[in-house]
Amino acid sequence: MSTGVRRRMGVEERRQQLIGVALDLFSRRSPDEVSIDEIATAAGISRPLVYHYFPGKLSLYEAALKRAADDLASRFDEPHEGPLGARLLRVMRRYFDFVDEHGPGFSALMRGGPAVPADGVGSREHASATHALIDSVRQAAYDQILSHLGVAEAPARLELVVRSWISLAESTALLWLDGRRIPRAELERQLVHDFAALTAVSAAHDPDMAALVRTMMRAEPADGPFAELAGRLLSLAT
Repeated sequence: MSTGVRRRMGVEERRQQLIGVALDLFSRRSPDEVSIDEIATAAGISRPLVYHYFPGKLSLYEAALKRAADDLASRFDEPHEGPLGARLLRVMRRYFDFVDEHGPGFSALMRGGPAVPADGVGSREHASATHALIDSVRQAAYDQILSHLGVAEAPARLELVVRSWISLAESTALLWLDGRRIPRAELERQLVHDFAALTAVSAAHDPDMAALVRTMMRAEPADGPFAELAGRLLSLAT
């Protein structure tokens, strides 16, 4: 039988709870629309106690943003097993899982965070911290893609392809959130096709990229996404 006595949380445990509560609220609404009072109520504590752990909403938002960025970066982790096309498709599914679950928060992350007072030191520091988090996600994705391609250091054309594709995935997800007019599964597959297409276009200009594409396609099964794209493109020429 419950005694009705609430267990007191330690400092770090309470901080992590507040970050989780804030992230949940920021995921459902724009961070600018979420108040400290709402966070306190959702956490079951008083407003002053929130300020005991965080100086203000901005610092709490930045902590939530860091957790979200780490989560998003982890979506690109994928075992090096099976054809590359299938691996990328699984990555895109996890990526869009995150986008689906954290719509407003994802938008805020990719667009630089919530509004902050202009022209202040805090504004510059916040913008710098937010951009660093975004860059860390992009770099994690970039490193993961290179590892799947078996490349330790990318030549210029391959770096251009991979970084362009990561930017395309971001912009596609942001546009999809605005109305979700295209089925999610179609976009996930289309982005894998986009990776193959960007790589193929670059291969037309560079023999090293051409060799990479041949390796990718040799390992691709007939029903894989890369082979599917090749078949669709060939059908357009007939």
